[in-house]
Amino acid sequence: MPPRVRMFFAALTVVFFLIPAVALYSELSKRADIWWTPPSMMVPLTEAADRVRVYVRGRPVGALLEAGQVRVTDDASGTVLATRDIGFRFNNWDRVRAQRIPILLWYAAMCGAAALLFLLLVTGRLAYRGEKQAVGV
Repeated sequence: MPPRVRMFFAALTVVFFLIPAVALYSELSKRADIWWTPPSMMVPLTEAADRVRVYVRGRPVGALLEAGQVRVTDDASGTVLATRDIGFRFNNWDRVRAQRIPILLWYAAMCGAAALLFLLLVTGRLAYRGEKQAVGV
């Protein structure tokens, strides 16, 4: 393979390497603390019961709220909390991380394949050498 053609394919391989490499870098460099439920979408206590259980001194907080035993005191007065006054924000990072694994593996495989192809091109292992004549015929 002529050196010019080999350099062209090597440069093309580098470009094909950079596409998944940039995507892989951008996925891995995202902040991990942005996966919390937004404050405006907090989940009420009744809907969060399947994902979280809150206990105060060994008793479920829902039962304490219904009995009127949880109170918030301000400077001068105190008010009894109701179930609607409590909301939860969840960290969904574990679920997002699990969903990202296949695409990250795909990007890594493409980077490896492009690096291997680049290595084969640069070392001349893909050069066409033609057929050889049989010796001694």
